[in-house]
Amino acid sequence: MTTPAPTPAHAAALLRHFTDLRDGTHGDAVSRKDKERLFADAIPLLDPYARQALAEVNTSLLLGQGDVAASGLRTTNDSSEALWVLTWAEQRASGIAPIVLHAYYGAGFHHPHLRGGTVGDWPLNVFTDDQAAAELPTLRAIVSADLHNLVFQRDFRIIPAMTKGAASS
Repeated sequence: MTTPAPTPAHAAALLRHFTDLRDGTHGDAVSRKDKERLFADAIPLLDPYARQALAEVNTSLLLGQGDVAASGLRTTNDSSEALWVLTWAEQRASGIAPIVLHAYYGAGFHHPHLRGGTVGDWPLNVFTDDQAAAELPTLRAIVSADLHNLVFQRDFRIIPAMTKGAASS
């Protein structure tokens, strides 16, 4: 009898999401207040990985010319969010939006989500540092897709590595 392969981290995250939908929970929380507390706890767990995903693009594609900013947790009466944003000169000059990682728990939502500036929603079910670390590939994918969509809004010249770096030859 063979041992089943371990569940990949991205599949485990989806299973947490589907379990929450099935059970009407978010992690172990049932009430909106408790779900908001878990979301607030997830932001500092996610922060280093969101910054890493943006820093990787900044280093490799923007040649270190970008600036990463993070909002930290922001709340209103009915929602909570955190933003990580990567801006750079060519993006600002072209008048397009920056690359954004957006964690949010909107009014009327069952649980929090991740999204990019131009990329749709992804479930956010992070309760431990290991789970936050496992989101790094998803964060990288959102950042990459966001940058890809921004290039389509203008063109490849918003990427310094394409105009000033090794890729320009």
